[in-house]
Amino acid sequence: MFEKEIKTYIERHGFEAFTPKAVLFDMDGVLYNSMPNHAVAWQKSMTDYGIHMTADDAYATEGARGVDTIRYMVKQQKHQEISMEKAQEMYDLKTRYFHEMPTAPIFDGVYDLMRQIKASGLTIGIVTGSGQRPLIKRLLDNFGEFLDEDHIVTAYDVQRGKPYPDPYQMGLAKAGNLKPWEGIVVENAPLGVRAGVAADIFTIAINSGPLADEVLLREGADILFQKISELSLHWSKFMAAAGK
Repeated sequence: MFEKEIKTYIERHGFEAFTPKAVLFDMDGVLYNSMPNHAVAWQKSMTDYGIHMTADDAYATEGARGVDTIRYMVKQQKHQEISMEKAQEMYDLKTRYFHEMPTAPIFDGVYDLMRQIKASGLTIGIVTGSGQRPLIKRLLDNFGEFLDEDHIVTAYDVQRGKPYPDPYQMGLAKAGNLKPWEGIVVENAPLGVRAGVAADIFTIAINSGPLADEVLLREGADILFQKISELSLHWSKFMAAAGK
């Protein structure tokens, strides 16, 4: 089990082996069931600025830096190039709306998976398009047993966010200057999957949202699960297939 997917990954990228040393998690929609809240905050805040944004838009652009999503939406609908300062102002409103909503729960299976990863001797990192300090603090409060701030990549660590490979390349660097074949990406968003694949890292998709499986597979995901608890259930078999 999983030998075929690993062999396909190695051949696709022309690597000699797959020797994982770190797992790089996206945050929203992977660790936290927070995307419904984000979708509402996006729609509400963008309406205040005369921009029409649907829940599907929020899921489709998830993982990108918020300011990049805003500049894209404004250009598409108003045919204007807005400044980073203006985009940040709009993103700050979206952030305020988000934090007024109930706290998003941690997905079932996350803690169990992290315990297994730690027991496997792999480093755990977080790669998020968010730069919100309260969310970073929550990551450390919730998962401080498994990671520290030096292993968290935020929107402020890179100039180009997802779908560019930069965030996950930075994740590899923070995990110990690792090579692509030494990492594993866990993502739920199309842009995030594309970023992991562009960084040549083995990419596991968790389809925790409303998008069709094909959307994530089309971006190049090496394996797809419906829930992170399924990945937790199969982790030992995956490590065995990787020779760990």
